Amino acid sequence: MRLCTFEVESRFGAVERVGMQTPGGRILDLHVAYALSLAEGQQHPRAYELADLLVPPDMVEFLAGGQFTLDAVNDALAHLGSRVEDPDLTGRDGEQLAYAVDEIRLLAPLPRPNSIRDCLAFEEHLKSSLGDQGIPPAWYEFPVYYKGNPDTVAGPDDDVVWPSYTQLLDYELEFAAVIGREGLNIPKEEAWDYIAGYTIFNDVSARDIQMKEMSCMLGPAKGKDMDGGNILGPFLVTPEEFDPRKDNAMIARVNGEEWSRGVTSAMYHDFGAIVSYISQGETLRVGDVIGSGTVGTGCGLELKKFPKPDDVIELEIEGIGVLTNRFIKP
Repeated sequence: MRLCTFEVESRFGAVERVGMQTPGGRILDLHVAYALSLAEGQQHPRAYELADLLVPPDMVEFLAGGQFTLDAVNDALAHLGSRVEDPDLTGRDGEQLAYAVDEIRLLAPLPRPNSIRDCLAFEEHLKSSLGDQGIPPAWYEFPVYYKGNPDTVAGPDDDVVWPSYTQLLDYELEFAAVIGREGLNIPKEEAWDYIAGYTIFNDVSARDIQMKEMSCMLGPAKGKDMDGGNILGPFLVTPEEFDPRKDNAMIARVNGEEWSRGVTSAMYHDFGAIVSYISQGETLRVGDVIGSGTVGTGCGLELKKFPKPDDVIELEIEGIGVLTNRFIKP
């Protein structure tokens, strides 16, 4: 299932909805679809109230519904069948159900995650970034990470405003796992079951500031913390459709020119180990976002060249899609 959060105009103004990409490429409003399936299939008198509970139009609440919500969505899809591709299909009260992509605005799948953690799980990236310093032995023992600001999330096609305090703004080619079940002290062999899905993650970095901060044995701080600096999208792809342990291609392009390439399976610490480690003594919550860290060659820092103002950055991960953004100066 390829889930998304989208914004659409309504009689109340712009509203956010949880959707799913159909096989034909349309975006299906899952809340309205479930309500319609109840109204048609069961003549349920309170279809919309039940849809509010089981298929809410907020992604964190949607994921918190767990298997009950997934079962409701699957029931709606089975009832509607091929009608999900019909642009004229409407809900019980006349609402549009399926949209062409150009009729809506895709947002980050989780516009406001519960939390953000970003790991450093690709060995090649660390080797390239550290140069002659060498990798600390402790890095091989456990997955290290820092915490980001969940209020700085941007989504597909959003412009990233170049902060005035940096000269070197960089992209980072990553992907992220999203937690779908609450858990504490999760064993490695069970950790994969706590992941609701995966999305592309562009961890925007102010490299000149980041390097100074981290020389002080703390951070990153302003090297990472900026409005729009945590970009997620375009879809949240569920585990039955995407497995990061396979050789899924990871590609970064700047103004259409390929700069970076790698595969998801190159992670030294996989997400089973990462989720288990983070959950030791700390409860993971639904809607937590955990980044993989940058794939080898996946940023300007490694390549010794950096994006410039007005450059368009495209991050593509096979099986998830393409996340496109522009770096701009006001």
